[in-house]
Amino acid sequence: MRILGVITGEYGERHIDNVREHAPSDWTIETWRAPSQFPIVIDYPEDYVPDTLPAADLILSFPEVSGVAELIPDVAKLTGAKSVVAAVDNEAWLPRGLARQLRGWLERIDVFCVTPKPLCSLTETHFGIKRGVWEEYSDPFISEFARLFGRPQLRITVDPKTREVTAAEVERDAVCGNTRFVAERLVGLSADDAAEQAGLLHHHYPCLASMGKDIDFGDTLMHVSGNVLKDNVAEQVKPFRRITYISPGQQSE
Repeated sequence: MRILGVITGEYGERHIDNVREHAPSDWTIETWRAPSQFPIVIDYPEDYVPDTLPAADLILSFPEVSGVAELIPDVAKLTGAKSVVAAVDNEAWLPRGLARQLRGWLERIDVFCVTPKPLCSLTETHFGIKRGVWEEYSDPFISEFARLFGRPQLRITVDPKTREVTAAEVERDAVCGNTRFVAERLVGLSADDAAEQAGLLHHHYPCLASMGKDIDFGDTLMHVSGNVLKDNVAEQVKPFRRITYISPGQQSE
């Protein structure tokens, strides 16, 4: 699979670097650093796109400037890409209205696009758009990408005697590499503490999703992303946790 990452800064760089490091050997990953400044109205998006770009099957759009979304249809035409993942980890970078427009523009040129919010909600079959709401999709290139990168999925092994985590295998990494970072630090932790520590480690990486309150979730996208990973860990260590029940005493006379 041929991938083109569209970035403008550190957020996109981290994602593409992680994909490049851990992608299968038959994937090719190229990067285009898009402009980071645009006029209020972009009359001719093609003026901001280079004359040539590497051929691609899948575009990963990870900019930190909303104007880049308007360039993606021209980038798709130039590269021949038929699939686009446009991350929504910050409402300022890709507002919901612009995300809908982008998918419409791409649909008109026969390019399929998903806009996962947050990015680590992406799986091989669906992606998140707001609290409790998922959208199903079918696209071979995006599904192949999401098999390895997207919604965090760990396989955790716990010693039943010591109740300590003895292994944490990454089955699907967050695109930014956060899941791999957390997995390496879970080994040796008690099952009682693993889920809570996973949430803290997620933030310490640090997650680069927005820390502003998002209207679609009523929470920050950083917390939403962290809870995805935390819940995955909590479910697997639950059988080994030691739960203390407190019985209230009788009231003294």
